[in-house]
Amino acid sequence: MAATSHPRATLTALDILRDGGNAIDAAVAAMAVHAVVEPQMTGIGGDCFVLYAPAGGDIVAYNGSGRACGGATTQWYLDNGITEIASDSAHAVTVPGAVEAWSRLVDDHGTKDFGELLATAIGLAETGYPIHPRVAYDWGRFEAKLNANETIRRMFLNDGRLFKAGDIFRQPELAATLRAIAKNGADGFYKGPVAEAMVATLNGLGGLHTVEDFANVRGDYSSPISTTYRGYDVAECPPNGQGFVALIMLNILEGFDLASLDPNGAVRLHLEIEAGRLAFRDRDRYFVGHERSAEHLQTYLAKDYADRQRALISSERAMSPSDVSALPAQSDTVYLTVVDRDANAVSFINSLFRPFGSGLLCGKTGVMFHDRGSLFDIDEASGNTIAPGKRPLHTILPGMLMQNGRAVMPFGVMGGQYQPFGHAHLLTNILDHGLDVQQALDSPRVFYQDDTVLAESGISQQIVSELEALGHVVAPAPAPHGGGQAIWIDWERGVLIGGSDPRKDGCALGY
Repeated sequence: MAATSHPRATLTALDILRDGGNAIDAAVAAMAVHAVVEPQMTGIGGDCFVLYAPAGGDIVAYNGSGRACGGATTQWYLDNGITEIASDSAHAVTVPGAVEAWSRLVDDHGTKDFGELLATAIGLAETGYPIHPRVAYDWGRFEAKLNANETIRRMFLNDGRLFKAGDIFRQPELAATLRAIAKNGADGFYKGPVAEAMVATLNGLGGLHTVEDFANVRGDYSSPISTTYRGYDVAECPPNGQGFVALIMLNILEGFDLASLDPNGAVRLHLEIEAGRLAFRDRDRYFVGHERSAEHLQTYLAKDYADRQRALISSERAMSPSDVSALPAQSDTVYLTVVDRDANAVSFINSLFRPFGSGLLCGKTGVMFHDRGSLFDIDEASGNTIAPGKRPLHTILPGMLMQNGRAVMPFGVMGGQYQPFGHAHLLTNILDHGLDVQQALDSPRVFYQDDTVLAESGISQQIVSELEALGHVVAPAPAPHGGGQAIWIDWERGVLIGGSDPRKDGCALGY
């Protein structure tokens, strides 16, 4: 089974599985398609994180996030009067890590030739594909970004007008780049003409990147971090991602009798909001602090720490905004999951960060650059200050639910800063409220941002009023809170049960 946020990606994954490929093969092929058909959310100019649970083996995490280039010292920025990295600046582009991650995962865990897995993506980029409704919706929301410079305007606007749902969109330059990668592996992206063109583009925009920075890209395997919840183990990637925020939220929520509450009621949503606010405060403390060891992280994940945090939450009154962190504006990404015939499970997330990333495009290669570096500080006092070879804070997080040492549900929820909220909301929907996978994804969402609770349209006015009575400031969400996919592995009955979020265009399909 495969569950993705775009039908063409789901079909591609199934094609690979039917042709004998395994979960890693199918996930990489599907993500390459996403990099073409959802260009506002992801691309080969972005980063990724992966959790892989091989049947009968230990779960592993792969960090495919990029690093700051070799010349990116805090002092250089201060000497040049730069105190903040703008998202539309070349300095926001850390060296993209996605292609290296795809290639290495296939080499280490796949069964098919890496180049073969890119064939569908190449064909779609070259001959074109119809734009789907959610993609068109995002295209329209960010029209100003697509008018920011001549290169992106030429390639992403239709004679100066927005592409609409059903319009055919082609990316021949990107197709050529994908062909180079298919022929030469990751070196086709990080070395030679493609890398030289990307570096020239970034240098022309003021970036400090070098061809050596691209040639030296290498992701990392690691052990996941985890917590227990209702008899299950919840695994996340370790920092620089924010997966530990979801684990802190779950630890706090575990002490409440959520099963006795209305899953869409004000009290349940209030507890989720408050747990999230406290967890994000800890996220900011961890990343800004200079003590970022695995041992220090465990202090935040301890159950007794959650007990103390839970005691700060009142069921009758919202906490003061001064007690917690206000989160910045939303972004989005692409998530998918695949489970193969042998029950190997992949949880895979790939992103440009903000829609259309930095808005900076390499015209020769068709590569849209992400803007993750905008999450760096420029402050020697901060543990999150920019430095050569350093990774910034990342918002994207794949998840894996485990029990008795084997995968039960690979899952993920998109939506930038919302993602830890989404993980906690999805898991509590299933494990506390007894919803099936699709119901749990469909469930209406709220998110605390800039001291305001943003409520989706599925939250009734009565619930909004009750949240306001608790002291929350509530406003309509300007856009859906992310999306999500999950596949439940029913070991007893030998079936897979998948779901795909209606907030996106995708679907879950199996055979």
